[in-house]
Amino acid sequence: MHMKTLINKTFILAGLLVLTSLMACAQQQKKEDSKKTTRNMEWNKLTKEEEDVIVRKGTEYPGTGKLLNNKEKGTYICRRCNAPLYRSESKFESECGWPSFDDEIKGAVERIADADGMRTEIVCANCKAHLGHVFIGEGFTAKNTRNCVNSVSMSFVPDKK
Repeated sequence: MHMKTLINKTFILAGLLVLTSLMACAQQQKKEDSKKTTRNMEWNKLTKEEEDVIVRKGTEYPGTGKLLNNKEKGTYICRRCNAPLYRSESKFESECGWPSFDDEIKGAVERIADADGMRTEIVCANCKAHLGHVFIGEGFTAKNTRNCVNSVSMSFVPDKK
């Protein structure tokens, strides 16, 4: 009789554990809004591809970015928070497969040592969105700097004519 009581108590305990874990799984997790606020600015809703690059620090396939061959005059802004990053005058052709800039708008871009210890990541100074990497000493321009930026990390605002 003692063994039967022990088995019954074990089943009851196991049942309670299963029920408790099911209830915990069924609870609605608070979904993050597609827009967040920082410094009184709202963050834009991102596509999955944009999120892979901007949030998860991915890289778009070289040569495919919509801003790669853009020659218009204007300002390149952060895709996530709309902060101005680069002016068209600092864009140059490096033939690396991504838009390249030899200068950023003052204070717009932060440089962070990459985890690989070899490269330097660049992020939006306002919202910390991943932009790409910066390379120094390649000799492409007089400033000797190449901000290699994913097109999906930016939007473009043409100058008013």
